[in-house]
Amino acid sequence: MVQQSPDTLAVALAQLNPTVGDLEGNLSRARAARREAAEKGAQLVVFSELYLTGYPPEDLVLRPAFQRAAREALESLAAETGDGGAGVIMGTLWPEEGALRPKNAAALLDGGAIKGVRFKHHLPNYGVFDELRVFAPGPMPGPIAFRGVRLGIAICEDIWQEDVVECLAETGAEIIIAPNGSPYSLGKRDARLNVAVARVTENGLPLVYLNQVGGQDELVFDGCSFVLNADCSLALQLPSFEECVTVCHWRRGPDGWRAEAGERAIVAEGDEEIYLATVTGLRDYVEKNGFPGVVLGLSGGIDSALSAAISTDALGPERVHALMMPYRYTSQASLEDAEACARALGIRYDVLDITAPVEAFSEALRPLFGNRPADTTEENIQSRVRGTLLMAVSNKLGAMVVTTGNKSEVSVGYATLYGDMNGGFNPIKDVYKTRVYALARYRNAARPKGCLGPAGPVIPERILTKAPTAELREGQTDQDSLPPYDELDDILMALVEEERPLEEVVARGHAPQTVARIERLLYLAEYKRRQAAPGVKITERNFGRDRRYPITNRFREPLGKRVSADKRRKGGSDMEREQA
Repeated sequence: MVQQSPDTLAVALAQLNPTVGDLEGNLSRARAARREAAEKGAQLVVFSELYLTGYPPEDLVLRPAFQRAAREALESLAAETGDGGAGVIMGTLWPEEGALRPKNAAALLDGGAIKGVRFKHHLPNYGVFDELRVFAPGPMPGPIAFRGVRLGIAICEDIWQEDVVECLAETGAEIIIAPNGSPYSLGKRDARLNVAVARVTENGLPLVYLNQVGGQDELVFDGCSFVLNADCSLALQLPSFEECVTVCHWRRGPDGWRAEAGERAIVAEGDEEIYLATVTGLRDYVEKNGFPGVVLGLSGGIDSALSAAISTDALGPERVHALMMPYRYTSQASLEDAEACARALGIRYDVLDITAPVEAFSEALRPLFGNRPADTTEENIQSRVRGTLLMAVSNKLGAMVVTTGNKSEVSVGYATLYGDMNGGFNPIKDVYKTRVYALARYRNAARPKGCLGPAGPVIPERILTKAPTAELREGQTDQDSLPPYDELDDILMALVEEERPLEEVVARGHAPQTVARIERLLYLAEYKRRQAAPGVKITERNFGRDRRYPITNRFREPLGKRVSADKRRKGGSDMEREQA
């Protein structure tokens, strides 16, 4: 049995990567973490929110069979604490007889039994969260006793509100334990720290903030767990995007409990954190869904090159397969750049000429199209042939198709349904085009910790400097159809991320006609985005889980005297451009 003085406490923070629904796998990893923590002298091991079930479990928690299995797994772990080793605070669901929805809970396991359970009081119902849909709120919690220490458990959202921690402090809690499932987004780490500091300042109690790591569908969890003392000093900082079991040592003094200074990991920031988020999200989507690897189209352009680098860093070169699929408009430079990128990454590279299938489609359609002039229809056939070939390779060889459209393109519909939008997952779906260039330059200069690709530059310089083009017609560039990407991205940031009125967007220095056109394209492309592959959430307003606009939508915001009347859809022509 781990010896414990009444005035000391060793608490292990298990910053781990659970898998939703994998009760046995999560339980096995929890057992290993408990053993590791005990070897390091811990008396208590804290796991993240809903660790046992995986987070977020969504409607899975409503299945009675899943509820029973989760309870059995919890009781199994509780029984193991009868060995006299470390106690456990485990995040799990808690069904109750006759209740339609279970509760989001943290259970204290010690001495071979479930010693107590505390429930999440505030259930978030905004952004990516739908917890009111599947959980019932718990009562305001009180402290829970563990070997002579009164612990206040505040689960995730409960520290974002003032009342729960205040109630715990008023009812005798000595240390606040906050298990979290807090998804990554830009700026979230600072927001979490600010909230924790506010709770500590208000109540004068030290706080343990524990977050999970890893990817779950579109969400990525960055960890970055930390411990604050009652004076708001940082006692412990765990790394970002990395599993670890770290022990924090506490001592009780005349002013209460204080954590000794421990690990102070340097967390990722800026382009590094975004890049690691894309790598983590893609890696876990592939691994947790059992794909042997990925395949993607490598065009010689910046988006596919960055996606290839992310894929290689996530899975290793041997699990990435790139296809160059040239047609008559593919330049020699693109052929050279795609091959150079694949060679630098060390991935498999094949060339499949699409001339025959594209011309076969054109010939098959000739009786219907007659002598009508070529337009975006023929351009989209090229993209859809490429999408078909990628899906065929996926079906035959088992690799998942990575799709490579960035957020700027996805916003305005600059993409082809059933063509370049084909795929199982998109690591850069929530990354604007200007940031794509920044991430590519960052990766050429550095290989972040945990990445499996080669060191050194992996994206040829010419890909970074040449004008972006879909190469679906002679001499085409993206700017034939769109404003320059720095201008487009600023408009989109204002419309999508900030929901700014059009007049304010114009006041940023943009032409009224351009702003009105981009707003119109943004609305019209909603039907495409509903059919897009999932992808890593980076911003606070990603398409899908955060920003949920109707497809059928006639609203248009007035902009002075409207610069141009909206057109009704007329087939594909009203999209202004469908291909990528």
